[in-house]
Amino acid sequence: MEDYKKFLAADKKALLLFKDPVVIPEKTKNLTQSLVWSIMGQQLSIQVAKVLNARFLALYGGKFPSAKTIRNTPFETIRSIGLSRSKTQYIHNVAEFIDTRKISIARLDKMTDEEVIELLTEIKGVGRWTVEMLLIFGLKREDVFALDDLGIQKAMIHLFKLHDLDKKSLRIKMEKLSRRWSPYRSYICLHMWRFSGFKPAK
Repeated sequence: MEDYKKFLAADKKALLLFKDPVVIPEKTKNLTQSLVWSIMGQQLSIQVAKVLNARFLALYGGKFPSAKTIRNTPFETIRSIGLSRSKTQYIHNVAEFIDTRKISIARLDKMTDEEVIELLTEIKGVGRWTVEMLLIFGLKREDVFALDDLGIQKAMIHLFKLHDLDKKSLRIKMEKLSRRWSPYRSYICLHMWRFSGFKPAK
């Protein structure tokens, strides 16, 4: 049994989530790619996101480009793969920020989760949820709990009978309940997505 499961085994709610296995993500080797894929896949099905990813790579001969190369790619060229104007601009924003500020995985590794969130949400188009997905799936941080994710909310509502709470009260209750799973809340998120049937476009 994985270490996090051993730690959480005393929690009956956690045990309910462990019935189905999940894939533990590998740490990303490309920060720009992780953020671009996340932006590109927002509010889209996994199938549509995969098509857009493939079209984006095709612009660069099948290989993901550097942040500097993306910056130098004309706006309309990127938009031509089927992206909205806003998503195209957000991708340019990510590339410019990473290239000009020299942001690297090694630099982020020295920062706390909240410091990473504070830094990267300076990028227009990158919100807290996007950075939380990066922390969980890209940087392999173990104690991130995505309060605003619909799949996580759906699972928490079902597990703890929170149907009557308004949005603000739900967030407060979820945050309080999640403390029981620290320092392994990222793994709980993986199992909750599986439980709820949601697959975040990371």
